[in-house]
Amino acid sequence: MDKFELQKLRDLPIEGVAERLGLSVSRHKCLCPFHDDHHASLSFSVKRNSYRCFVCGVSGGTIDLVMRYMNKDFKEACRWLADEAGVVMNNPLFRPPQPLLTQEGKEVTFEAARYERFFERPWLNEAARRFLFEERRIDARVVRWCRLTSWTDRGGVAWLQIPYYNKEGRLVGIQNRNLIKGATPRFRFPSGSQCGIYNLPVLNRLRPGDELYITEGCSDCWAMLSAGHKAIAIPSATLLTKKDIEQLSTVNSQLSTEFHMYPDRDEPGERLFMQLQKVFPNLEHHQLPPGCKDFSDYYLSITK
Repeated sequence: MDKFELQKLRDLPIEGVAERLGLSVSRHKCLCPFHDDHHASLSFSVKRNSYRCFVCGVSGGTIDLVMRYMNKDFKEACRWLADEAGVVMNNPLFRPPQPLLTQEGKEVTFEAARYERFFERPWLNEAARRFLFEERRIDARVVRWCRLTSWTDRGGVAWLQIPYYNKEGRLVGIQNRNLIKGATPRFRFPSGSQCGIYNLPVLNRLRPGDELYITEGCSDCWAMLSAGHKAIAIPSATLLTKKDIEQLSTVNSQLSTEFHMYPDRDEPGERLFMQLQKVFPNLEHHQLPPGCKDFSDYYLSITK
């Protein structure tokens, strides 16, 4: 692997890599996984594309984070990053896709059959209804289409349960969202969940020349769907895999799909747009109005 390929991996958005690892990043911080942390001591510098914990002192970049978090050596960490980001490496040692592994080295699989029944008859508790219909003003038809449901844990905490389906409609992952503001952890994922592109079944409803909006998270996707647009979402500041790119490229070539995006009004949002535009040159940029940090904010402003 030459220095240019290595630089590609080091330039991957650090917060996106952290979220791909399962860390919940909020306002450029998260709980440090390298010590018993209760106050979000791990900070991310978007400008330097690095991380640092001001308590235990760990620091570094994208490759260092993967090495330390997943207990991998340098070569394994580079291979994992390259596969997750869809970065093609000339060195054949870095090409084979790697299965998701636990720290003990065992392959993790998602037990879809265990969770499918939860989404056959979705049910929303009071906290979920307030979040979706009052705070976010999401259309009830969108909630039904996305099969959103809810549950309450033993501690009385309400969670919104968000299913991820592949294009064929098979359940491949679940994102559990904590409905208490400011609570940690904010998200939980069952083992083996493949929470990549969200709302992939919408690709089956595209017609030649249709517009498809790419959003940065589930909430923005619900808002975009509620506004009457076909939309998918990628996890905030995360990275597309090779399979993701192939699926969207196929749609683009077969249906002449027009890709659109309202990037978040911050540096990571614009960086994500630029990254996607390299893969999809016809991706059209839409500017959010002043005062709106993301499309969900914009949607709320036009539905008052």
